[in-house]
Amino acid sequence: MVMRGLTVAVASALLAGCMTVGPDYTAPPVQPVQLQGTADPAFSSVSPVADWWSQFNDPVLTQLMHGALAGNLDLRIAMARVRMARAAFTEQRLDQLPHVTAGGSQDRRKQPDASQGGERVFSETYQLGFDAGWELDLFGRQRRAAEAARADLGAERDNLLDAQVTVAAEVARNYFELRGTQKRIAVARQTLVNLRDTQQLTETRWKLGAGSELDVQSSRARLKAIEADIPLLEVSEVQSRHRLAVLLGQRPEALDALLQPREVPAFAQALPLGDTTDLLRRRPDVRAAERRLAAATARVGVATADLFPRISVSGFVGFLGGDANGLVNGSNKAWSLTPSISWAAFDFGTVRARLRASKAQADGVAAEYEKTVLLALEDTENALTRYAKEQSRLAIIAEQAEAARRAEALAQIQYREGSQDFLALLDAQRNQLAADDALAAAEATVNVNVVSVYKALGGAGQFEVPLASR
Repeated sequence: MVMRGLTVAVASALLAGCMTVGPDYTAPPVQPVQLQGTADPAFSSVSPVADWWSQFNDPVLTQLMHGALAGNLDLRIAMARVRMARAAFTEQRLDQLPHVTAGGSQDRRKQPDASQGGERVFSETYQLGFDAGWELDLFGRQRRAAEAARADLGAERDNLLDAQVTVAAEVARNYFELRGTQKRIAVARQTLVNLRDTQQLTETRWKLGAGSELDVQSSRARLKAIEADIPLLEVSEVQSRHRLAVLLGQRPEALDALLQPREVPAFAQALPLGDTTDLLRRRPDVRAAERRLAAATARVGVATADLFPRISVSGFVGFLGGDANGLVNGSNKAWSLTPSISWAAFDFGTVRARLRASKAQADGVAAEYEKTVLLALEDTENALTRYAKEQSRLAIIAEQAEAARRAEALAQIQYREGSQDFLALLDAQRNQLAADDALAAAEATVNVNVVSVYKALGGAGQFEVPLASR
């Protein structure tokens, strides 16, 4: 009864032609994005260039970017994964075709022969030819598997693009943090020069009876405090240099000569954003999540196909004989054709459990896609807000630093003239150092936030997948 039902099902499938079971994938609709932060005057609707870092007109940064995109080890790993996914997709497509292999064998044995009264008989058999096997994809199992492999390949390509965006952002961020640290070191060292002059002045006034030991010791304490801060800044500088070298796939000390101190001003114009309504299409992480959803949906079809029979055909064409000499003679020609059918007729519980698992996995991947979309929107809005607010903050800190420098100069004059005590001068110098240090840090922060904005926008432009990974 079971075989009769199986025969009817297979015959119906053959008459109707091949069918593909399981859900057909439809990509989630992508709605235009309306970002609130783009209305700020700190931004422009002008389209940015793909190599957004070129807007800084910094040849060192450009050199670092080219080196990182060519030599970064994370990118090499991502490229290797693309090649692996492409090979898996090619293999899966070829599984839909017959597999033909060439081979030969020799069988020598001595065993009892019942036809000769149990006497042990020696026999020798030689075989040479082609074996073939083919699973008829009646219910689309192989086609769904190839569909999943194609989606996996698309996801790995987008992962590579996302890795390129991340590497470019990491190089720029570390570069601007390095320049900010170097400027803070320069500010501290210049302050030390000024404080040493003040130290000599207080000692001279004390010796002349116009000052006090309190002034001398207070000046010395302030001098030592600044000297103690510089080594910490130097550690940060060295770490940034080393991080940049590793990002370029080089040894930590390789870039020491290239990364000598250099003035890098803060980005001081409206930041070009272009059309941000297609943000979700530009973000490679969102595209990769969508491709993973397509792959998971296709694998539901693979699991569904296991509910139906599998029909395979195997065969042999070649020569079969008992003597190696003259094996390829026409009298030794041989062929065989073996159709077979398999069906989980009494194991549907296991098959349905696998189907439920694949559906649950697809539901989880769908939730991951939605989460990726929300995180992308959150990331972009936060980056836009940070940049706009840091630009406003930078303008305030610049005014503060100018006022602090003016106050310190006036305090110096008044102290030398004797109309102001030393504590007022010390306080003015402390305020000036704090303001200049904050200004250097704020300038670097603005540039770092430029990086965050373009990273959130998916790298501003479209990176090309290297030919070696296509």
